[in-house]
Amino acid sequence: MEELPESKKIVTLTSTNFDNQVKNGIVLVDFWASWCMPCKMLAPVINEIAEEASDIAKVCKLNVDEQRDIVAKYSVRGIPTLILFKNGKEVKRFVGVKTKGFYLKQIQEQQ
Repeated sequence: MEELPESKKIVTLTSTNFDNQVKNGIVLVDFWASWCMPCKMLAPVINEIAEEASDIAKVCKLNVDEQRDIVAKYSVRGIPTLILFKNGKEVKRFVGVKTKGFYLKQIQEQQ
């Protein structure tokens, strides 16, 4: 499967910037790994969400192999896992691949 270039609106999270990036507003965080096929299937959807929802939410990606401390903190057991944060608090969690419409609806409900 060919890797698509990531949207410039997607923020890559690390243990250094995580808290600062999720503390304000609505933030969708994609917990993923390069070896995960469902994560690769979801990548174009995440790109589209980042472009279409940029006025109401921030979209971020976190590599589970590189950021194990955050994975442990949020008890992420399977990937892809997407966590929706509002002002730094987890409000919803989704495991597995869902549609763009599903994620956009979840983001809009947090406004």
